[in-house]
Amino acid sequence: MSLMQEGRFSVALVGRPNVGKSTLFNRLCGGRDALVHDRPGLTRDRQYGQAIIGEKRFTLIDTGGLHDASDMAQLMTEQVYRAVDEADFVLFLVDGQSGVTQADEVIAEQLRRRGTDLAVVVNKVDGHDGNSAIVDFLGFGFDRVMAVSAAHGRGINELKAYLSEFSGEDRARVDDYGIPVAVIGRPNVGKSTLINALVGEQRQIVSGTPGTTRDAITVPVRRDGIDYSFIDTAGVRRKGRVVDVIEKFSIVKTLSAMDRSHVALLMVDAREGIVDQDLHLLEYAADAGTGVVLLANKWDGLTQEQKLAAKAEIKRRLRIAPWIPVHFLSALHGTGVGELYVVIQRVNRAGAFDVKTQELTRILEKAVLDHSPPSTRGRAIKLRYAHKVGGHPPSILIHGNRTEALQPSYVRYLENRFRDAFDLAGLPVRLRFRTSDNPFKGRRNELNRRQLKRRDRLIRHSRKR
Repeated sequence: MSLMQEGRFSVALVGRPNVGKSTLFNRLCGGRDALVHDRPGLTRDRQYGQAIIGEKRFTLIDTGGLHDASDMAQLMTEQVYRAVDEADFVLFLVDGQSGVTQADEVIAEQLRRRGTDLAVVVNKVDGHDGNSAIVDFLGFGFDRVMAVSAAHGRGINELKAYLSEFSGEDRARVDDYGIPVAVIGRPNVGKSTLINALVGEQRQIVSGTPGTTRDAITVPVRRDGIDYSFIDTAGVRRKGRVVDVIEKFSIVKTLSAMDRSHVALLMVDAREGIVDQDLHLLEYAADAGTGVVLLANKWDGLTQEQKLAAKAEIKRRLRIAPWIPVHFLSALHGTGVGELYVVIQRVNRAGAFDVKTQELTRILEKAVLDHSPPSTRGRAIKLRYAHKVGGHPPSILIHGNRTEALQPSYVRYLENRFRDAFDLAGLPVRLRFRTSDNPFKGRRNELNRRQLKRRDRLIRHSRKR
């Protein structure tokens, strides 16, 4: 179920390709969530964002260009009009530099037939008089026509003031879109198909052509009273195969999606297994502190013998990160998809890491008792106590002496002990260490009178001998 069905006021941005919809989307949302380039047809799927205007918050929907010349045109058109039907209001964007085109007239007529509440936004009026730029578009017959420059901010305040007249929700009462979950993987492993299966509708454009998804598309979903924010990302190929500038931007968006997610679902094709590129993505997710679940997709298409071989190969490849759980499914047929929500909740809940210092210190003491840190240069390393310093990922600070001499193997041992004790499967555990200074370091040990006399007696006795 989409969050649009929860009563949140939504505004869709609609228009032909390259009129500046994604630029305006970023401007109103106050970020750079949408991928922007001067190549027409870059946006294909619906992108959701939140625009805060005054004390109100709106849901903004960026859409692909209508009347696109690519082979995805029909699929993109379907996605656009899904957004139009879903939204409470539409901003119909046109290009003030090129004037009225035949495509604009067709789109205006289609929107008029749907009875859509809308305003015409004339973009790219840089260096032009705003009033003269909108004259040609008054012929569409819509009540409201406004001139803006999304790239440079001209007219944006007026547009915000206009939108603020609508019934957006109180920003103080509206939470974010819920648990952020990035769906990552190589091209054509079924990421968009999984998003559609999770949402229960044809939400993302699916094609057999690798690279269909170009941007990181946020899809809000509510399931059993819990909100999720699924991020469908572009497929990441090996660096040597990436030559197109758009693909390079898409990879940056994918990596950024992992940085801001609590859980990453890494999809692999069960027939191909885990390849080196998948391991690179796992490594990046772990470095970003993102919880990870490996999804072996297209599982229904394997024979029993192939399934046994695939499980053995996945286990072998995950020896470097045995803490990552594996889930087998078929996104196309929906097998195993429903159980994913439980897995996501478990990883997200564990990532919050709501534990007390006493519990962490108890686990540390037990770990040290079972296997004490190896001494270095004949000097023992003592670990005294531990406490939480953060969640997502679980982060622990351990105090002791000479902690800088701890061996990496022992640090991994401690990570695994904490992970097992608190059921942190799927989560990287970050340990930090702090060496406590000796409070008597640099201080001379002054002897009292009794100690001085005893020392003198020992010295005399030694000389006599």
